[in-house]
Amino acid sequence: MNPTDHSPTEDRESARSASLIELRHQLNDSLQQLSLERLQVLVDFAAYLANTESESATQELLAIPGLLERIKQNQMTPKDQYVNWRTLRSDV
Repeated sequence: MNPTDHSPTEDRESARSASLIELRHQLNDSLQQLSLERLQVLVDFAAYLANTESESATQELLAIPGLLERIKQNQMTPKDQYVNWRTLRSDV
């Protein structure tokens, strides 16, 4: 494979990265034009969006059958019973 060849996944990631950078530039330009009051509204809205995204991810995890019970069980495991993963898998 030629070093200049890219997989479709790499191309999509590159395009996504470029889009993200462009969106951040656009947002920054818009921020410079906002009054203090409008900036506060935007901060509140951004916090709402972040919370909604986080809540959605939490609900997705909670929908996994038995996950919460396994986490609780693992938290109760004494630390001296842990094994370093490198001693179990030297090829990782």
